Amino acid sequence: MTGSRNDPLTQPEPPAPASGRKAPVPKRKQPGRYRVPPREQRHGLVIVNTGDGKGKTTAALGLLLRAAGREMSVAMYQFVKRMDDGGEHRTAERLGVDILPLGAGCTLGRDDLSDDAALARVGWTHCRGLVERGEYDVLILDELTLPLAWGWIDVAEVIAALRARPAGTHVVITGRHAPPALVDAADLVTEMRLVRHAYVDRGLRAQAGIEV
Repeated sequence: MTGSRNDPLTQPEPPAPASGRKAPVPKRKQPGRYRVPPREQRHGLVIVNTGDGKGKTTAALGLLLRAAGREMSVAMYQFVKRMDDGGEHRTAERLGVDILPLGAGCTLGRDDLSDDAALARVGWTHCRGLVERGEYDVLILDELTLPLAWGWIDVAEVIAALRARPAGTHVVITGRHAPPALVDAADLVTEMRLVRHAYVDRGLRAQAGIEV
């Protein structure tokens, strides 16, 4: 019998065969190293995460983490939202990635949204320049669909900017009620379907590390 292992996570050695010779160990296939090609060799995608279910921004943040790990330049601009100290903001600061809120916060229960609309338009003017210049390898426009659906920002203008972006630039747009024209212009569309929500069905408020 072989001696006991000191590290319980270490795989045990295969038992020696009756012949006394050590049994052959099959070679493990090494995973291939994905290479990030130059912009001109890359197929830039327009990605839309929409629907009533939770997970649209969360999925975009996962993509941000993946792209940052590949040393791609990436940023997220958040329309409507105003929180700047959520879990994602703290992580982004450690990674050296920009996640910037552009809004005045939740619109529920407020009658006067003129300031929100103005902030959205100012934010889009800035982001349009980023898109058209190809400032980032991956640019995430979080909750942009809401100002589009509410008529604060012109859908045709957004689509024109997306089509004018440099080759190889990925743009991710999240939020409910994505306009049909934006869906038609996208390369990849995911709709989050609501099955159950902790707030709606159980009255549970947003929790640190899950929603914020």
